[in-house]
Amino acid sequence: MSGNGAVWGRVRGRLRAFPERLAACRAEAAAYGRCVQASTAPGGRLTKDLCVQEFEALRSCFAAAASPGDKMKLRCVITGWKNLSAR
Repeated sequence: MSGNGAVWGRVRGRLRAFPERLAACRAEAAAYGRCVQASTAPGGRLTKDLCVQEFEALRSCFAAAASPGDKMKLRCVITGWKNLSAR
């Protein structure tokens, strides 16, 4: 099982770097958060695709922030883990 140490080392490295990579998306995350917050304020109504432009900008930023080897893992985070089982 000596190979497992190398695998876990790579996983830990990716997990440590993840917050730093996504920090580049602060503006997009803030814009999406403001959109959702505004639509859920008293009198507001959150509906599907109401904040689609902001979400797409955030998703694109997340995808760009991920290294090529991490895109699959990032896609799972963005779209939800339930879609992972469909693969």
